[in-house]
Amino acid sequence: MLQLIDKEIDPENSFILFNEIITPDNFNDHFITYNSRWSVEDGWIIGKNPEESAGMAILKQLFPGNILLDFEAATILPSTHDINFMWNGEWSETLNSCGNAYIGSICGWYGARVGIEKSPEYKLAATTPNTSFVPGRSYRIQAGSIDGNCFIFIDGKLAIELNDPDPLDNTLYSRVAFTAWSSCIRIRNIVIRQIEWRPLVMKYLPEY
Repeated sequence: MLQLIDKEIDPENSFILFNEIITPDNFNDHFITYNSRWSVEDGWIIGKNPEESAGMAILKQLFPGNILLDFEAATILPSTHDINFMWNGEWSETLNSCGNAYIGSICGWYGARVGIEKSPEYKLAATTPNTSFVPGRSYRIQAGSIDGNCFIFIDGKLAIELNDPDPLDNTLYSRVAFTAWSSCIRIRNIVIRQIEWRPLVMKYLPEY
């Protein structure tokens, strides 16, 4: 179970929408890429983008609704930062970047921070230092949102949670992507689920 402030997510009973093994032969069947180079090596999807731009690999399949991304990721040394990902999103040809979307990172914002921001205005954001991040090490990332209640779990532990008072329309914005931003990253074991959850009622027990 993945526990938020007032919700409990049940990944095992969340319907699987995507669980494909990505190979060099089928990568282009599943992804479209922008501003970056992507390949598949030894089961890993490799993304390279030396520029400060949205180097995105966007899944062609649409994922509307409340979704949970579950994947393994690492930077590839000497790259040390920016394992980034998008959900409930869209690509903007005008911006040459993501349009409306939730963006997550486990080592971004020029200071090894984990966080979530809302594109394209970026007026809504929450980050916190990710001092335990080790470049080159693989992490299991579980991220997504429930009607604007956004979250990132790293290796099963809640890293950050953010409530959007004006949630994106997740029936309209339904793209999922992985992003290298002036970084070289690798991704594998991608599973995307429709979130099954229940409300939690939290209550303090007397301590004195």
